[in-house]
Parts: sequence; C-alpha cells; structure tokens
Amino acid sequence: MEANSPTLGFLLHDVARLLKKRFEQNSRGSGLTRSQWQVLAYLARNEGINQTGLAELLEIEPITLGRIVDKLDTMGLIERLPHPTDRRVWVLHLTPAARPKLEQVRKLGDVTRGEALVGVSEADRQRLLKTLQALKENLTKACDLPAAVPKRASHG
Repeated sequence: MEANSPTLGFLLHDVARLLKKRFEQNSRGSGLTRSQWQVLAYLARNEGINQTGLAELLEIEPITLGRIVDKLDTMGLIERLPHPTDRRVWVLHLTPAARPKLEQVRKLGDVTRGEALVGVSEADRQRLLKTLQALKENLTKACDLPAAVPKRASHG
C-alpha cells in the first residue's frame, strides 16, 4: 500500500460522511432534516422504545433527541405513549402520517446508494456488504473486551 493511501478508518469515515452529505442534498425540500429522517428510520425498527434507549441507539445525547422528538411530535409523525408498567417513562411510536415519509426516505436512500455504487458490480456489492458485516461483528465483540493498551517500553 502506498504511503499516501487512506487507511481503513479514514476511508470508512470519508465514505460515511459523503453518504450523509449526499443524502442531505437529495432530501432537501422534503421538510425533514437528516437527523429527523434518522430518528424516524430507527424508530420504525424499534417502535415502543423509550427516548433514552433511542438516544443510545443513535449515539446522541438524550437532550438532543428530545428536541428532535418534540419537533416530530409537533409535525404529527410520532407520538409519546405512557409505558405500560412505568409511569415515569414514555415510549415512542410512529403515527400513520409517518408511513409515507418512511417510504420517501427509503426512496431517497435508494437514490443515494445508487449514486455511491455506480460502476460497482453486484458481486463486489455483495462482497462489500459481507466484509462490512464481518467488521461490525468483530468490533462489536471487541467492544465488550477490555481495551487493547500498547505496552510501554521500559527504559531502565
């Protein structure tokens, strides 16, 4: 590998950043921000979750999520319902009005992915997904272990 070649971490970060940027460009005029789209998409896969759990999934601060949820609630796209056994907790659900928005986000995601994958064969796409899934599994397992700390050199 050349000295100037990007490392895995930098390359993954750049691709993720550019995907986000392009999605934002494609979704302008939709009436929602990328953060709002992301909350709707994660909530669709985790309906009935509380705000703290959703904030953890999204890796954002609960107060940040609270503002996004407030806005989506005002827009009539999500609702807070009382937790069945804990009166202190509210759980989040999509409203019927969110379903067409989710379809819209899926289409915008398809367009953005299509742009990213121009010229990449179906076989390479499948290999890429399989490789990324393996990286995710490896890192998920590694995150449950103590951190790998480099040994300090002894000078004496």
